[in-house]
Amino acid sequence: MEGATVDAPSMLPLLRPVRSGNAFEETVERLLQAIKLGVVAHGEKLPPERELAAQLGISRVTLREAIRALQDAAFLDVRRGRYGGAFVVYEPPRPESGDLRRAVAAMGQGDLEDALTFRMAVECGAAEVLASAELTPAQRATLVRRLEDVNEAAPEDYRRLDTAFHLSIAELTGSSLLAAACADARLRVTDLLNAIPVLGPNIEHASVQHAAIVEAILARDPEAARRAVAEHLEGTAALLRGFLS
Repeated sequence: MEGATVDAPSMLPLLRPVRSGNAFEETVERLLQAIKLGVVAHGEKLPPERELAAQLGISRVTLREAIRALQDAAFLDVRRGRYGGAFVVYEPPRPESGDLRRAVAAMGQGDLEDALTFRMAVECGAAEVLASAELTPAQRATLVRRLEDVNEAAPEDYRRLDTAFHLSIAELTGSSLLAAACADARLRVTDLLNAIPVLGPNIEHASVQHAAIVEAILARDPEAARRAVAEHLEGTAALLRGFLS
């Protein structure tokens, strides 16, 4: 599975080593997280087999078994040959009436509130940490590029690029534990966000809030960064609760 890979930094929080006792199951879980979060988009190829196996701390045999399972479940398509590899074929389903209520029922109302609290804590913390740091020109450029990507996203790509923007804040702190926590927090609400339509006024409002987050981080203002993230996440939570009311 050699060749071009996806943007590596976005996958790193999800590719921490798995525990040997449940290597196959945890490998499937890690790859599913990357796919469902849109870190590896529809039509894109997973990183090379040797790279994935090394980052996950597993044998290539275990990795192949996990990829085969995800192929059987219609998440991946494995192609052979010089330009082959494991390509993502999963696409989030289009929102339908009742999807959000079913997703919340599956996780429980208490778990929903817990997930929103967890996300608020880790994402506000990541923004504060990043705003306290002296960023390199490359780090600043990455943050601005992620902002531009989500602002220019087509509706069908918005959730994926929004995820990339949010995760980039944690990744740029350099803390793998914080980045993994933010990825986990986002994953807990991904099915809920995918169950509501992409609304124009909400996207316009979010773009202003995203810009405020980036401005505060680049200005090295931790308190303003925390407030900007909190305001943005409170808006997302309000939107979810509104669709549930």
